[in-house]
Amino acid sequence: MFLTLSVFVIGLLLLVKSADAFVDGASSIARYLGMSPFLVGMIIVGFGTSAPELLVSSIAAWQNSSQLALGNVYGSNIVNMGLILSVAALINPIVVHSKVLKRELPILVGTIILVAGLSFDGMLSRLDAGVMLLSFLLLMTLFIRQDSQASRDTLLDESKKEYQTPKLSKKKAVIFLVMGLVGLLVSSKMLVWGAIEIAKVFGVSDLMIGLTIVAIGTSLPELAACVGAALKKEHDIALGNVIGSNLFNILAVLGVSGCIRPLVVSHEIMTRDISVMMVMTLLLWAFCYSWQGRPGRINRLKAVILILVYVAYTAYLCLAKA
Repeated sequence: MFLTLSVFVIGLLLLVKSADAFVDGASSIARYLGMSPFLVGMIIVGFGTSAPELLVSSIAAWQNSSQLALGNVYGSNIVNMGLILSVAALINPIVVHSKVLKRELPILVGTIILVAGLSFDGMLSRLDAGVMLLSFLLLMTLFIRQDSQASRDTLLDESKKEYQTPKLSKKKAVIFLVMGLVGLLVSSKMLVWGAIEIAKVFGVSDLMIGLTIVAIGTSLPELAACVGAALKKEHDIALGNVIGSNLFNILAVLGVSGCIRPLVVSHEIMTRDISVMMVMTLLLWAFCYSWQGRPGRINRLKAVILILVYVAYTAYLCLAKA
């Protein structure tokens, strides 16, 4: 048991450090290649922080652990909204000015409906996975088009401030990118092995481990990004990171995992986890909605509401043992 816990903890720590290195390297290289700060923020950073989810779920699918793969994705999305964004809003209430982000929230709701529909038969087949990856490519096209239309958007202004200048030299950027990728591969393998063994020892399901410990662990890069943005009062970047990560998790992570091996979607995932994810997304959308010309705002009270939903959900998981 000591060996299992040691591998799991070391894998988790290595995963977080590797994700940071990967994002720093990738974002710097993207700027050197001429990618705009807006796209660096929305795609490289927003999706790059989800690299841990991608590798962990892909490895879990390869090892025929559908419940761990799915639990990691849905659990990470719930953690992003119920814990990470809420912590950022508690530090500094988030005022939503960006028109781009207000358009992304209904898209996020739509992607959840899409995946729920594809999962209705209890299976995410390779065909279903292909539909999700195609949807992801269409979303990337949308982001690229938005880049040319975002000249007066507050998200672009914050992105220019944060990502205009590469953080690393060209040589360091390549080193960080390669080291980060290797570290992600190794740590993901360690984390999946440790999670499966811990589930066996304590007699809980792979799904519960994926929805809780693994989901929190793979979401730590988003926590660092959101808290950092909140401290700098870059409100739209904080929210954009969560929206981008959740979109990437649903479409790309599940799409890649489903292509590796068809995923069995249990009744609990359909009726409980996808439903909770949808409710929290709708709450977030309502909180960010502009009323009577005033910008949307996630204040501390709304942050507490999201946290309470997350705590109630987690408590239910523990009592039900997923």
